[in-house]
Amino acid sequence: MNNQIETSNTAIIKRCKIMAKKLTLSSTDKKIFGVCGGIAEYFDLDSSLVRIGYVFFTLFSTCFPGVLLYFVMWFVMPQKK
Repeated sequence: MNNQIETSNTAIIKRCKIMAKKLTLSSTDKKIFGVCGGIAEYFDLDSSLVRIGYVFFTLFSTCFPGVLLYFVMWFVMPQKK
C-alpha cells in the first residue's frame, strides 16, 4: 500500500514538472537570439542537432519561410526569468 502511494506521488510530481516547463529563449546557449537553444532546452536535446535540423529545414523550404519562422519565434518566445 505504501509503495503504491509513493509511486502515485512520484507520477504527480513528474507531471507537475512537465506542466511547469515553458518554451523560452536560451540565455546561456545562444548563437544569434537563443531560439534554437531554447527549443533544445525545452525538448532536452543537443542544441547542435536542433541547429543542424533548423538549417536543413531553412534550406529545403527555399530559405524565406525558415528565416521568417526564426524571427517570429524570437519575437514570440519570452526571455528566461
